[in-house]
Order: sequence, then structure tokens, then C-alpha cells
Amino acid sequence: MTLIRSTDAKADGISHIGSQPIALAAATLLVIVLGVGSIVLWRAYSGTSPEQDRTASVRLLQTRTAQASEQLVEKTRGLETSQQESIDQLQVVQDQLQTVKRLLSAQQADTRRLSEQVGSLTGAIDTLRQSFASTQASEPSRQPSARPASIRARPRAAKSRVAGAHRPRPKARS
Repeated sequence: MTLIRSTDAKADGISHIGSQPIALAAATLLVIVLGVGSIVLWRAYSGTSPEQDRTASVRLLQTRTAQASEQLVEKTRGLETSQQESIDQLQVVQDQLQTVKRLLSAQQADTRRLSEQVGSLTGAIDTLRQSFASTQASEPSRQPSARPASIRARPRAAKSRVAGAHRPRPKARS
């Protein structure tokens, strides 16, 4: 027996395949066609294809994106509305504050004016007191004369006593 070297065996196999390239290409083409055909048959019998699944997922994703966008737009509009309402309320409060400030300023001016008037009246009263005191001190002290009460005053006093006697008295509660 002759020993065949491994390199010689490889060379013979490659040389044998290399001598018939058309058969090799045909066999490769047949394997590819059978693979593609089996994939087509499998998709046809299973009823689903990855392209349909991808299309459905893309549409679902687009729908969800559109819904999220609409929700964001609605929330943004709501925020704009509430912000505008807050701005309006703030303007009303600022107007009210300005009104209160004006009223307070007017009241403070009135208070100052009245304080000045009270001060001047107090000064005038003090001057009158001093004047009256100096007038009393300069006049000689007179003794009041003892004059009898006038005739007219007596009947009035009598009438008032009599009128008091005729007043109805309140009834006692039981």
C-alpha cells in the first residue's frame, strides 16, 4: 500500500472540484433557490411576514407618537391658559395694590393736615388760657353780690317739683 500524503489528497479534491466549475455553480444555485423557495412557502402557509409585522409596528408607533403629541399640545394649551389667567389675576391685584397705596397716601396727607390743625388749635387754646389767666390776675377780685333769686326762677322751680310729683311710678314686677 502506498501512503497518500494529506497534501496530495487535498490537492486532488480541489483539483477535481476546480475541473468542473459549472457543476459547482449549478449546485450552489440550486441550494440557494431551494432555501428561498422554502422561506417563501413557510411565509405563505404561516400567514405572517416580518414586513407586515414591521409595518404594523411602525403604524402603531406612529399612532402612539401622534397621541402623545396631541396630549402635549393640549397640556401646553392648558398651561398657557392657566398662565394667562394667573397674569390677569396678578394685574388685578397690582391695580388693587396701587389703589390702596393711593388711598393710604391720601389718608396720610389728611392725617398730617389734621395733626397740624390740632396743633394750631392747641396753640390757640393755650394762648387763650394764658390771656384769660392774665386778665383774671389783672382785674381786682370782686365778691359776688348777694342778689335775691328772681321771681321768675322761683315758679319754675316750684313747677318742676310739682311736675316731678305727678310722674307715674313704674310698676313693680312680680
